[in-house]
Amino acid sequence: MLCAAFFIDVLDFSIVNVALPDMPRDLGFSQQGLQWVVSAYALTLGGFLLLGGRAADLLGRRRVFLAGLALFTLSALVGGFAWSPEVLVAARAFQGLGAAISSPAALFIITTIFPEGPERNWALGVLGAVGAGAVAGGVVLGGVLTEVAGWRWVLWVNVPIGLAAIALTPALIRESRARDAGGLKGLVSGLDLPGAVSVTAGLLLLVYALSGAESAGFASPRTLGGLALALILLAAFLLAESRARNPLVPLGIFRSRALAGANLGAFVVIGAYGAVFLILSLHMQQVLGLSALTTGLAFLPMAIAGAAASSFVGPRLVTRFGARSVLVAALIAMATGFALFARVPADGATFAGDLLLAMLVLAVGEGVAFTAFFVGAVEGVRDEDQGVASGLINTSLQVGAALGIAVLLTVAAVRTEVLIEGGAGTRDALAAGFRYAYAAGAAITLAGALAVFVVMRGKDTGAGDRKERTNRA
Repeated sequence: MLCAAFFIDVLDFSIVNVALPDMPRDLGFSQQGLQWVVSAYALTLGGFLLLGGRAADLLGRRRVFLAGLALFTLSALVGGFAWSPEVLVAARAFQGLGAAISSPAALFIITTIFPEGPERNWALGVLGAVGAGAVAGGVVLGGVLTEVAGWRWVLWVNVPIGLAAIALTPALIRESRARDAGGLKGLVSGLDLPGAVSVTAGLLLLVYALSGAESAGFASPRTLGGLALALILLAAFLLAESRARNPLVPLGIFRSRALAGANLGAFVVIGAYGAVFLILSLHMQQVLGLSALTTGLAFLPMAIAGAAASSFVGPRLVTRFGARSVLVAALIAMATGFALFARVPADGATFAGDLLLAMLVLAVGEGVAFTAFFVGAVEGVRDEDQGVASGLINTSLQVGAALGIAVLLTVAAVRTEVLIEGGAGTRDALAAGFRYAYAAGAAITLAGALAVFVVMRGKDTGAGDRKERTNRA
């Protein structure tokens, strides 16, 4: 049930991409307004993750998980029946809020059930496989549903999965919360209100600015102003946490090099991997001339490879070599995949001959990385801080995705525009722009591998059977 909920949370970040072109015909979206179908979900998901994680610590993990899942499922149902752009965007925003509430709870229910070591590594590997499969599977499923049944089923597909998870969760998962939680009274009395307001507003502004950077430009007043305000609010959050009696995020948790490195790795991995789906989808349709359905199906090998690597390979590697070594190696593998993409020619390129190998290498690296950063993010963290740790890793994923898409799409767009102004044909210019974006992805993932290697130095997290760690937070 936890995996099913996590699957639809991640799935909905990518499943609507292929369906976007069909929505204006029914609802009258402008081209500019269409981006809010994606951005509204990303905004509330990224903005409320930390608050959702702390609420689960204090109110009870199963209770909060069910509340978030119910909100997500209801919003998907309403969104499928949307009769105007405003209703659809609002439904997507509430979907993101539901995911922000349920996602951290799902992750640390797993950490409560499974003790540190091989068992937890395996469980987190399965969760990583679900996430890796959902990222790629969203594109595949979105293409098939849009072609066969219409774009509304891209939202309605969540409803039966959500209802099944809600029905079965009480029977399969017991309630748990931090020892000193105090329930709703504890949440009200113990909530760090200045911290909650500043971090939620700061993350909302950060994701908003990054989500619009590709269309508005990184130097636009909207982007620069949003980033400046976000940084001010996040600085205020750090100040509030240093003085709070019951901080939303105990700053001492960052003394764990494993947690800090895992969050850094998650930020880079999903930033690069999330962006490549959109870029590769455009590449296959605009340069190779594939249809939306064929493009969606072309991602199927990538989805299978990523899920298999995370489920079967990642846990074994992390148990044997540790999260740090595996995460560094996975990032290097991803850089190799990007480098292979950067060599794809504009003329005569084929899916099997030029794209498939790069897709598989990239997917295996990403799948293994999912297991490694999930293990590093929660190992050694006190039980009462598991919600915060889970919220942090999910926040890193969402902010990384927004930044990665903005940066790599901008690289592609700028290079394409320069070549077209110089007289190049549109197709050749697009292909060259995509190659520049792939090269940038290779550079970013290599830099991420080096950064993780430095930040996570010390005894490798997750390796072998060991006695319970002393909390370093």
